[in-house]
Amino acid sequence: MPQTQLQWARAGTVTPEMMRVAERENREPSYVREQVANGQAVIPANRTHTSVDPMIIGREFSTKVNANIGNSETTSDMQGELQKLHTAVHYGADTVMDLSTGSDLDAIREMNVEQSPIPVGTVPIYEAVKRAGSPEDITHEALLEVIEKQAEQGVDYMTIHAGVLMEHLPLTDRRTTGIVSRGGSILAQWIEENGMENPLYTQFEAICEIFATHDVTVSLGDGLRPGCLADASDEAQFAELKTLGELTETAWDHGVQVMVEGPGHVPMDQIAENVARQQAVCNGAPFYVLGPLVTDIAPGYDHITSAIGATEAGRAGAAMLCYVTPKEHLGLPDRDDVREGLSAYRIAAHAADVATGLPGARDWDDALSEARYTFDWRRQFELALDPERAQAGHDQTLPEDNYKEARFCSMCGVEFCSMRIDQEAREADGEMDVLETEIDLEESPAAAVNLPPVGTHDTSRIPDSVEINGVTFRPAPESADD
Repeated sequence: MPQTQLQWARAGTVTPEMMRVAERENREPSYVREQVANGQAVIPANRTHTSVDPMIIGREFSTKVNANIGNSETTSDMQGELQKLHTAVHYGADTVMDLSTGSDLDAIREMNVEQSPIPVGTVPIYEAVKRAGSPEDITHEALLEVIEKQAEQGVDYMTIHAGVLMEHLPLTDRRTTGIVSRGGSILAQWIEENGMENPLYTQFEAICEIFATHDVTVSLGDGLRPGCLADASDEAQFAELKTLGELTETAWDHGVQVMVEGPGHVPMDQIAENVARQQAVCNGAPFYVLGPLVTDIAPGYDHITSAIGATEAGRAGAAMLCYVTPKEHLGLPDRDDVREGLSAYRIAAHAADVATGLPGARDWDDALSEARYTFDWRRQFELALDPERAQAGHDQTLPEDNYKEARFCSMCGVEFCSMRIDQEAREADGEMDVLETEIDLEESPAAAVNLPPVGTHDTSRIPDSVEINGVTFRPAPESADD
């Protein structure tokens, strides 16, 4: 009997998860099944993760956004991680990756799975290092134990850096920033210290068997991704990509859903070429990119430098964008950084969908433009990507309620408001009685992520609280500003 979404799709069955995806994407269920069956899309939904609201990742669907969260040895605790998870969901993350490397790894993972309505991803090599004490001491058996345990806990997808091979390592010697992937550097050290091939590569079929049993999607990690513009599109990056293409076929042969991770720092003019190359090498498997950052000069603003590249990647066919926060390269993101990163990436994903002509994607833009031109301030706030931020910006200078009816803001004032001047001129000419069009978002064919408000996942199956090691944790307030 089929066990994974890919196996069910190949068998011609439309699963309840596919039905839910079709509803959220405004697509026919049969089309969703076809895309999953062909490996062009994935539905990360571990059967143990009962609170998940199924979603889909694929270039023919709305561009998705992942939020990385997690603790470190020096920063964050259980409650802080729960707040970051809630903030990610509230501001529209489609998936979340728990990249914890500090203490309480099992407890944090258990809490995230129980409290998350969106798919949860992990990088199991991190826990394997924690168990072993150092990278070179990781055993094949321990690695498989960690992966199987996380699958049993309900993790929906895992990053597996199986494409980093012994023969690839010399190709990184002349790089400006070497190997910047944590997983990639760990495995490179393991290979060099043990004089053996990457254990994730040699054990990949055993890993696929675990994934097929629990319906865990494999996210083939780019352990040799470039860490600066100078290293982009080099021999090491593309050698690993070739291996990832081969591993994609292996995973599909085991009935495992696959997506492939992509580069982090790429000049703007090389992004489309990178996406096209991955799609060709990996036979259309969904591409999941970190950024990419299009310049290296802006620490503290890398949510912006990367969102520029992410928009171009989404337009070129990347299926999911992994957000970058203002803290990238500087420190562990906190709750506010999660909000800033997600806002930047929801903009990037939406802009990409508008650019590719995804049905209904621009309806949201047009509805807000109508509200803006008619000075419907309350409707503008309601339609904003981040309503709280939009209203706060307006109310900082014009807080009184009567200004919600005003035909100006503090930018231009009464005398120089261009829209007011234009309206009065058109009204005087008799050219404007009513707007010619009025966007009805309830009738829009857009996917749910391209309609306001963001973060509208089905949370009905999430428990009110979760008890971890005798301590009860409850979801954070509805608003991240509370």
